[in-house]
Amino acid sequence: MLSGRRLDLLDPSPLDVEIEDIAHGLARVARWNGQTLGDYPFSVAQHSLLVEDLFRMMRPESTDQERLAALLHDAPEYVVGDMISPFKAVIGDDYKDVEKRLMQAIHLRFALPAENPLALEQAIKKADHASAYIEATQVAGFSVEEARKFFGQPPPGFERFDATPLATDDAKSRFLARFKVLEERVSRNQA
Repeated sequence: MLSGRRLDLLDPSPLDVEIEDIAHGLARVARWNGQTLGDYPFSVAQHSLLVEDLFRMMRPESTDQERLAALLHDAPEYVVGDMISPFKAVIGDDYKDVEKRLMQAIHLRFALPAENPLALEQAIKKADHASAYIEATQVAGFSVEEARKFFGQPPPGFERFDATPLATDDAKSRFLARFKVLEERVSRNQA
């Protein structure tokens, strides 16, 4: 990693996880295999911000810890990249095991439970699908009908979200800024 940390993919340690590495990597990983409109790819960092924003809109009663989990929902992709769902299905359990171990290390590093409770995981997945719908229709060339078929009907209020791709440094700095706000609130609430 750019921080100088060495991360063992088969046995990742929370001590080797740095938020700057996550933000740097996610800002450089393109969603939709880079097949998007705009001057920049739509990054996983920007997607993560959008998911957390949608999650907060859909669950205004959520805690800062839950919001942090939503922001970090794709954090392992800073190491393994973003693979489209059909390809993940072909690769199967080995990929899922590596991703799960990375997520557990990331969660433990930032004082989150190693695994999200099922209800939280499902709520984050709903926000993730809403984000995919927005991205699909705004930057990935999907029709509304096609996006609904794959991702379902987005929640009321989704129209206010903008998926215009950000420059890499902008996506990275916005991700870090949101992380720092949430991390401070979580730390304050745990004290």
